[in-house]
Amino acid sequence: MCDSESSCGCATAVDTAPPATATLDGIRTTYTVSGMTCGGCANSVRKHLSTVAGVTGVEVDVTDGRVTVTSDAALAAADVRTAVEQAGYQLVS
Repeated sequence: MCDSESSCGCATAVDTAPPATATLDGIRTTYTVSGMTCGGCANSVRKHLSTVAGVTGVEVDVTDGRVTVTSDAALAAADVRTAVEQAGYQLVS
């Protein structure tokens, strides 16, 4: 993680969720997560996000650093951030 004076913003806590899209499968929200480099990273993030109440699916794209979460209701950004941090990564947006 960079210091708080960095322009990348990775030291900034994400307190609001990005825009969500309603689908037939539920609500889909895509987040940006930094630090993922391999399939093991993806599995760890998927495992931790799957424990968040209401989450019904997690898709991880390590190459783009994108994580798409499907849920049956809107998720609190703090819950998503906590799960990502417990997996050992940083929620960027």
